Amino acid sequence: MSVLVLIANPNEPALSNTLVETVQSETHGEINWLAQGIACEIIAPKAADPVLTARDIIGSQPIDAALVALANRRKQLLVADMDSTMIEQECIDELADALGLKPQVAEITERAMRGELDFEAALDTRVALLKGLERRLVEDVRRERITLAPGGRALIQTMNAYGAYTALVSGGFTLFADYFAKRIGFDEAIANVLEFDADDRLTGTVEKPIVDKSTKRNRLMALAAEKGLAIAQTMAVGDGANDLDMLQAAGLGVAIHAKPIVAEQAAVRIDHSDLTALLYLQGYSDDDIVR
Repeated sequence: MSVLVLIANPNEPALSNTLVETVQSETHGEINWLAQGIACEIIAPKAADPVLTARDIIGSQPIDAALVALANRRKQLLVADMDSTMIEQECIDELADALGLKPQVAEITERAMRGELDFEAALDTRVALLKGLERRLVEDVRRERITLAPGGRALIQTMNAYGAYTALVSGGFTLFADYFAKRIGFDEAIANVLEFDADDRLTGTVEKPIVDKSTKRNRLMALAAEKGLAIAQTMAVGDGANDLDMLQAAGLGVAIHAKPIVAEQAAVRIDHSDLTALLYLQGYSDDDIVR
């Protein structure tokens, strides 16, 4: 049995009774509101393609539609990307900005996230451009330029409260991942390690092996095995090409505000809502969410 979930951004609660009833009249199934104006589910829709039917009705309104399985709906493991997923920026681009190199580094980042460049080679190229940056400036960037993605802390705190294990696995850097994982509430964090010289300046290199798309997928599979979970009990979220293997391996892979190649291939795409969408996909109601 499946569930059609309609989700709007909490800051723009555009989901109306009229729209939900129109979707239900075409898809059939049972309506159950999870958060008024924000999230509603239609249980056991009968339409051949409930998501396509819903999107036709939604049109240009800022509302997401996704179909999820009712079985194993509340996940016991979440593996998440960091940059442009749990935080709003790409850390390496902000570090480059401190050296006046953001445009050229950001272009490489964008191409890598679209899957146009080899991730490891692109990372090495960008990190080399950061050579000489002082550790204190890295910490300044972390403190002053990085903001948490809306809904992220509620997502992690809620899943933790209901017994799930949460892991932040990033192709970014430990100086950011460890710090923000702790702030958000993740159980663990894995990321790349920037190397510093004796004067505490970046050497322009990163420890090998790097954290890449294989690392992300492998960590998902390893954690599921360690915890005795079926893959159907797992969830992954990310936005870039290096997240795609992880998203496709998970029981539920969610592309959030993602690059086209990722949004097209992930099981679920969230274009409008924030990270609380992942809770509504699992059937949590507004009253369940830990804020």
